[in-house]
Amino acid sequence: MWVSAVTAIMILLEFFEVGMNTVNKVAMNRGLSRFVLVVYSNFLAIILLLSSTFIFYRKRTTPTLTWCVIWRILILGILSCSGQFATYVGIGYSTPTLASAMTDLTPAFTFIFSIVLRMEKFDLRTKSSQAKSIGTVALITGGLIVTLYKGLPLTGLSSSSQILEDQLLLPMSSWVLGGVFLALHSLILALIFNVQIWIIRDYPAELIVTLICCVVVAIISAIVCLFAERNSNAWRIGPDIKLIAIGYSGVFAGAIRSVAHLWACHKRGPIYASMFKPLGMVIAVFMGVPLLGDTLYLGSVIGAVVIALGFYSVIWGKAQEKQATKDKETCCFVSSSPQVPLLQDRPNGNV
Repeated sequence: MWVSAVTAIMILLEFFEVGMNTVNKVAMNRGLSRFVLVVYSNFLAIILLLSSTFIFYRKRTTPTLTWCVIWRILILGILSCSGQFATYVGIGYSTPTLASAMTDLTPAFTFIFSIVLRMEKFDLRTKSSQAKSIGTVALITGGLIVTLYKGLPLTGLSSSSQILEDQLLLPMSSWVLGGVFLALHSLILALIFNVQIWIIRDYPAELIVTLICCVVVAIISAIVCLFAERNSNAWRIGPDIKLIAIGYSGVFAGAIRSVAHLWACHKRGPIYASMFKPLGMVIAVFMGVPLLGDTLYLGSVIGAVVIALGFYSVIWGKAQEKQATKDKETCCFVSSSPQVPLLQDRPNGNV
């Protein structure tokens, strides 16, 4: 039940992620400062999380918050703030599609960090580790296929002049710079997944952790924005796409997504949470066909199939790992029970 719930929620998050990147790009094109976006969205997230935490823990006992956990959350806040700045700067210089494409790097970074930090069990002699490794490689490969290989058009006809015009709209230097910032975001996001599991194992309170993290991000981003954004008019937000972008980012990215990622890391681990990121590229492509009239290419279909196989492989590997842990615990319980050998020597329970 939990596996299905986590999977469904993580897939749903990727749909909202693609929509958020698109809305933020439009808002930044219309003058919204990326620094102001980070500040306002996090302050909005604090309001939502504060009320949610009060309601959720009104009749529940909160875990003891130690200084060790606070320092870990402070590290998480610094990483989260850096990641938000990196992704918004990257989208500003490039496109939401490139943002979805660059997140394909997140599973690879997370996989490496999880092994180095010993957050995940890894033994190539076991089938579960082999399945997770193969699945992770398949996810990355599928994302790269969708990104780099088009193939034959399957729906509609694309105009070569229109494609050339779209490619010339964005300078190559801006595209490369945006890609660098988005790749940096993927690296930071991989670190965030591992730090989250580092925190949540000792302090299993997702709402409180996210609330404190948002406070840290809001303070740091406000200080940075005071120095980076000198235009006082940038702080004025009217009832337009800028306000929608701030509300979308605050509710989704600042509150819902952060809590969901913590919950997913707690339930299934950092690799499981990160493996959904390549799905964003597939969603960005396939949503563009019916909504924007984009052309569906053979490469997108092939990449989607490879990503689906990668999902299945990682999920199967995690299930096998969990089953092996249960079998080991059962075996240890049976072997440590002093009554088992006595019962085996007494058929039908007679003395």
